[in-house]
Amino acid sequence: AKHEGTTPESLRESVINWAEALLDKDLKDNKSIGEHGACHLLQHVGQDKVRVLTHCNTGSLATAGYGTALGIIRSLHARGCLEHVYCTETRPYNQGARLTAYELVYEQVPSTLIADSMASLAMKEKKITAVIVGADRVVANGDTANKVGTYQLAISARYHGIPFYVAAPSTSCDLQLKHGGQIVIEQRPSQELTDVNAVRIAAPGIGVWNPAFDVTPHELITGGIVTEFGVFPPAELQAALTREVYKI
Repeated sequence: AKHEGTTPESLRESVINWAEALLDKDLKDNKSIGEHGACHLLQHVGQDKVRVLTHCNTGSLATAGYGTALGIIRSLHARGCLEHVYCTETRPYNQGARLTAYELVYEQVPSTLIADSMASLAMKEKKITAVIVGADRVVANGDTANKVGTYQLAISARYHGIPFYVAAPSTSCDLQLKHGGQIVIEQRPSQELTDVNAVRIAAPGIGVWNPAFDVTPHELITGGIVTEFGVFPPAELQAALTREVYKI
């Protein structure tokens, strides 16, 4: 505001234009993630119809629009290649049940809500083609922090021979951190586990451990990391982003 000729009105317009450009870019990037992920999955599984399992919320309610992991699911659905999607409830805050399920029903995507504890059984019994999740942060070696419960999905997917994909825009990738052990994990209030609708259900005096996120080792991300620039094995992510983002 101290620049010569700057007025409150021009500053306000500049901020609005910046915000709208940011929104437009995020939407464009998410649609690119959707296309890259759908193409890669269909090419590598050799099926016309796929069955996907996803975790937490990664759709329009979590982004500027379209979504990341849910964007891939949207793209598969638009192509007529999505047979079914299974979304976890995502305890303890239930983002899957409250948000993802809503988006899937609203857009008439064939879908089923499952408890978090059913994921391994679903992989075995429901012929899951791929697991697709989002990311809160991806570091240089490909280790990925996401909603707690993601790590166990990756382990189970590996056991069942199911490709595990992480969908993340480049803005979620922090190449300054070398490995997932450097990511600080938020600890959430104990009441999220002990109470339901402000009514206590857990025994008084019980200890509570409630991390918001866990870190999935890059070795378990077998499908690839899907960005707006393409799909990359974790080992190639740093070089790819350095090339695409920083033009080095």
